[in-house]
Amino acid sequence: MSTPLIQLQGVTKRYGSGASELLALKGISLAITAGEFVAIMGPSGSGKSTAMNILGLLDTPTAGQYLFKGTRVEALSRDQRARLRRRYLGFVFQGFNLLARTSAQENVELPLLYRGDSAASRRSAATKALRDVGLGGWERHTPAELSGGQQQRVAIARAIVTAPAVVLADEPTGNLDTQRSHEIMGLLLGLNRDQGITVLMVTHEPDMAAYARRMLHFIDGRMARDEANANPTLAAPAGLAELAELA
Repeated sequence: MSTPLIQLQGVTKRYGSGASELLALKGISLAITAGEFVAIMGPSGSGKSTAMNILGLLDTPTAGQYLFKGTRVEALSRDQRARLRRRYLGFVFQGFNLLARTSAQENVELPLLYRGDSAASRRSAATKALRDVGLGGWERHTPAELSGGQQQRVAIARAIVTAPAVVLADEPTGNLDTQRSHEIMGLLLGLNRDQGITVLMVTHEPDMAAYARRMLHFIDGRMARDEANANPTLAAPAGLAELAELA
């Protein structure tokens, strides 16, 4: 059997000490294989966001091990973790996190700029990523000229422009109406299905989690349930032409 892409082994996360100590994670163990679509669910304070930060190499465990492609992440230096993050991970946030006065093209190019890619290669990759999310022809528009759904598609293009192994999406539909939410979920589903990108998504919305093939339920810093979704939402994502028409 191949090595899991991601493994957490007895991961604990503690904040503060003494009377103010908070144990956010209490011995979490899990394994995620390449190509999975996983929803992480739980009430506020359950530890799901802490787990996502650790999985995204934005934080480190207090105890336990995190292995990414068999490498012990907690043993790496900060710079090594940053390189690993830039090479393998893409992030999508609830608030889009786009630069307000910067075009869609330039927003998508940012990860490649940080990586040191040439201007020509950045431009080509960003143009393709925008086409892949149905925004071909919208490269010069700023966030203020785009709808919420379009802004989130720009954010997804930015997440996939580096060809990551994993996309981590933190409440990616939290600021969108129902129609746009399902458009975004269809897009994530297509990236997972067609490009083999592993998708890890934090959500509190059961209808959005229904797109995932696996659900992890967190309660009080523990894994309450790890279950397969026997009937995932399989609605095919809209074609690129349809997405452009909805823009």
